[in-house]
Amino acid sequence: MLGTRVWTAVGLVLVLALVLFVLPEPVAIGSLAVLILAGAWEWSALAGFSQGAARAGYVLACGAAMCGLWLATGDAGGFERAMVVTMAGWMPLFGWILFAPRRSLPALAAIAGLWALAPTWLALARLYQQEQGELLVIFALLLAWFADIGAYFAGRRFGRLPLAPVVSPNKTWEGVLGGLAGGLVIAFAALAWLELPPLAFLSLCIAAVLASVVGDLLESMFKRQRGFKDSGSLLPGHGGILDRIDSLTASVPLLALGLGWLGVLA
Repeated sequence: MLGTRVWTAVGLVLVLALVLFVLPEPVAIGSLAVLILAGAWEWSALAGFSQGAARAGYVLACGAAMCGLWLATGDAGGFERAMVVTMAGWMPLFGWILFAPRRSLPALAAIAGLWALAPTWLALARLYQQEQGELLVIFALLLAWFADIGAYFAGRRFGRLPLAPVVSPNKTWEGVLGGLAGGLVIAFAALAWLELPPLAFLSLCIAAVLASVVGDLLESMFKRQRGFKDSGSLLPGHGGILDRIDSLTASVPLLALGLGWLGVLA
């Protein structure tokens, strides 16, 4: 499946470039919203919704949460507070992964999906609105995706120590180290462009990569609870939309928060 995965990834990158660099800003932000709402449709199944009407209602709830966040965070201070609250909310989700991964709580899984997805769209939209925002969004995505690639290959080649065997048996600590290496490749490449304090910026990138692991594990936990291999089948060789954006749900809000503290976001 490696060849299929590569070609699908190339197609996604081309579509992303079209959205970010060619389309008008409102259309580009709306396109990012469609991506997140597609993830919400898949998350609805992870939360136990089986009927089409119920799943559509969940997507509408996610859209309403996104609109509410947008209206409530019109200034830099409001956005910062939203991202701080978002990351604070990831702490009990991380505890769920660590201490009760087999405990299926569909209502809380549904809330977790809204918590994960809506702020991710807000963070991507705010990044896009900055000067050279297209490149900021691409950097945020590549940081998480290169971490995924590094974790995949390091785990396959060197993986010995299980990371979270109940949640995802194939993930290893060696994969985490490979993910950090992959993320740092992108971080060092972006360092010269952003001209930020190296220690602070690289520390932020490392924290975002580690957060991406948590986002990945959260989706994996819900898939295992529901007996799913993938969140969907839309992307050949990859699975569903969530299988490609799960790592973004924790990493992008943290990255956007940190870039705001470093003065990148207006």
